[in-house]
Amino acid sequence: MPEVIPSAVRRTAFALTASLALLTTACTGQSGSGATDDASAETTINFWHAWSAPNEVKAVGALVAGFEKAHPNIHVRVVGNMTDDKINQALRSGGDRAPDVISSFTTNNVGEFCSSGALADLNPFFEKSHIDPATTFPKAMNEYTRFDGVRCAAPLLGDAYGLYYNKTAFAKAGIAHAPKTWSEFEADAKKLTVPRGDGYRQLGFMPDYHGWESTTEHYFGQFSPTYFGKDGRSALASDPAFEKGFALQKRLVGELGGFQRLEKFRATLGDEWGPRHPFHTGQVAMQLDGEWRLGMALDAKPKFEIGVAPLPVPDDQEKQYGKGYITGTITGIAATSRKQNAAWELVKYMTTDTDAVVGFANDIHNVPSTLAALKSPKLKYDPRFKTFLDIAADPRSTTTPPSVNGGQYLVTIQQLGYDYESGKVTDLKAGLRKTAAQIDTDIAQAK
Repeated sequence: MPEVIPSAVRRTAFALTASLALLTTACTGQSGSGATDDASAETTINFWHAWSAPNEVKAVGALVAGFEKAHPNIHVRVVGNMTDDKINQALRSGGDRAPDVISSFTTNNVGEFCSSGALADLNPFFEKSHIDPATTFPKAMNEYTRFDGVRCAAPLLGDAYGLYYNKTAFAKAGIAHAPKTWSEFEADAKKLTVPRGDGYRQLGFMPDYHGWESTTEHYFGQFSPTYFGKDGRSALASDPAFEKGFALQKRLVGELGGFQRLEKFRATLGDEWGPRHPFHTGQVAMQLDGEWRLGMALDAKPKFEIGVAPLPVPDDQEKQYGKGYITGTITGIAATSRKQNAAWELVKYMTTDTDAVVGFANDIHNVPSTLAALKSPKLKYDPRFKTFLDIAADPRSTTTPPSVNGGQYLVTIQQLGYDYESGKVTDLKAGLRKTAAQIDTDIAQAK
């Protein structure tokens, strides 16, 4: 059995801050390492991951045990609860106890991992194993594991975002089905909103950017934006998808009561990760969220029937209904590792062996990260979970591209969102131009 060092910090809390961790720490690979080891020899490799909950640590242990059974000569020392910051420091220093294989929850850091040389380029490994990533992984996952020609990561389960809705409230309001376009969504959100005093007995949807998963990238994903032009410069001010996305959210804020009223109500609601989440309690009738929310909502035993559907699309893109925003966990090989061939065997098993991917997805309750696993009859899930499997497999689903300075550009865009929804920024076009210029400056400095 693998040696497992248990973890104590929630994955979800870490995911909110990990994208910033690498921004303050530079990391480079070391030229003395490489793929020169004999993967058929008896050896031990180190695998560092960030999962923390007991069931997650158990699932990682089962995944590694399956690998060791298939590769009895390769032993894996597993270290859990590792943040990107800790991983980054270890990648810089190297040594016998440093990781040979790492996993991270933050796809935002792929650009920095790849450009810095912290993780080895996996392209040669895929080629020698005759594995084509383009036909192995869903399109969005294939995109967020490479940067500037370097594929320094592979997807290790994914997250897909969709729409949760209170079917009982829908029926009471006379709404027959989940909204497919943003126009339908706006109409439903207003119809489902029941004011009470200066607050709400029921809010159709919490549009505010601080409303848990209602971030700019999750909204914008349905507009299929282009974040950077071919010249590498920000397309925030030139691609109309961004203006449309900001405008939609601003309209929702106004139509559902205004920023101050919504924020006052939000302050009274339960936290995102607890049983008193406002969707669980029926205080909010629709929720933008990831696939994990279904299990959490069911565990809370709500007094209504839960519906799951893809997020709406712009009215002029109705034929693309079914797509969504995709992110997930990634894995890679340390550039400092002197056991890269053995490390590749572990990465290959975890990310491309269909039964291994399906088993891990069943245990972790995340979306499988290969096209074959998404169709596997061995998947176990609530029928409503299939919505997320379909979103992940949809080639029109989107993600946010890697950048040399990690997710800093997303933080900058999100700040514009905060300022625009609160009224600090009133000229959206000017705000988009200023924010695009700031993104370009930040990337130039990072290079």
